[in-house]
Amino acid sequence: MKILLVEDNDRLADRLSEKLGKKYVVDRAATASEAHMLSSKVDYNLILLDLGLPDENGADFCKEIRRQNNVPIIILTGEFDTATKVSLLEIGADDFIVKPFDYTELTARIDAVSRRQSRPHLKKTLVHKDLVVNTERQEVSRAGQEIKLRKKEFQILEYLLLNKGRILTREMILSHAWGHDTTSWKGTVDVHIKHLRDKIDRPFDEKYVKTVYGLGYRVE
Repeated sequence: MKILLVEDNDRLADRLSEKLGKKYVVDRAATASEAHMLSSKVDYNLILLDLGLPDENGADFCKEIRRQNNVPIIILTGEFDTATKVSLLEIGADDFIVKPFDYTELTARIDAVSRRQSRPHLKKTLVHKDLVVNTERQEVSRAGQEIKLRKKEFQILEYLLLNKGRILTREMILSHAWGHDTTSWKGTVDVHIKHLRDKIDRPFDEKYVKTVYGLGYRVE
């Protein structure tokens, strides 16, 4: 696995490079411009990104990278309040870890994000346990039972499955299913999630769509 570490703190970058280098191939960038240059030349499997870069806000860098490709991004941050966590997910981060952090936790998060990495846009069939979604025919079944979903319900379920294990905020779901320029109220996401749960979760013992309180929803 090839990792791009974007961190301007030399001591932290040295320490992380040494530890991560025992398991992964690690390139370093101390500025956003350097990181842009490296990422344009190398197909990285994951980016570790510090938000406090000297030449560009790390959040802006994250959004730029996300517009270009789907490389997983883990944010290194000193903030841990809910608002910050939500904003990091909204700009396209796949995960975040709060400084100071334990190295074993970081590697666990890297491995977890890597396991989720795929090319979901190529998949015609999404499967989660006994839930099967055909994205071409927009057909859904669970435990062999056909389930009829409305268009928005299907789009939300597909989005959750394509990002399995990742927390999706209401804003992210709203943008995906209704478009970036939507004027729809965020509460409409909760309404559609309820309808979706009524159809794919309520008739069954195991519930798949989880609420992450204060953040959003995910399928684990």
